[in-house]
Amino acid sequence: MKLVKDTDQLNKERDKISEEKAEEAIKTIIQWIGEDPTREGLKSTPKRVLKAFKEYFSGYTQDPKKFLSKTFTEVEGYDDMVIEKNISIQSHCEHHMAPIMGVAHVAYIPSAKVVGLSKLARVVEVFSKRLQTQERLTMQIAKTIMDVLQPRGVAVTIDASHQCMTNRGVKKENTTTVTNYFLGAFKDDLSFQNRYLRYINKD
Repeated sequence: MKLVKDTDQLNKERDKISEEKAEEAIKTIIQWIGEDPTREGLKSTPKRVLKAFKEYFSGYTQDPKKFLSKTFTEVEGYDDMVIEKNISIQSHCEHHMAPIMGVAHVAYIPSAKVVGLSKLARVVEVFSKRLQTQERLTMQIAKTIMDVLQPRGVAVTIDASHQCMTNRGVKKENTTTVTNYFLGAFKDDLSFQNRYLRYINKD
């Protein structure tokens, strides 16, 4: 039994909902919080919210594997890790739809092919632009790179602040969450893992 809907199915279901209906939902929320959705400053807010949501959640309309499909085999024997640090992340938590802000560090050890560096950031971007948990986001990035590039190993670290924790609830504004996910050589060989962690923690 398939428990997770694929992107195509989600897009088809979303297409069934008109923008007018979505705007009405936003108007209802505005009214629910105690505001008047017909007043001057709020008349266009539902349209603006939908426009913003299309940007926030654009990852549902993209396939991250496509960004990794173009690779280069002329690596002249390079077999050490490639690290891309401080990739900015703007996501939203699936529990409160509150922003998640932080950085991702991504590394892989090529086997026979490499990918353009911007493509790693694209994979991070696609998965970030969905409702997420940080743990799942970290794993999705790592597993996708592993599946498509088939490198010797992959490492992904995310260090992020969750506004569902900093701006509401417990309200610990200086708290960040760090998650790691290691595959292949990074999981099996601590020397790779330790070198990677030293590199990403350098100023």
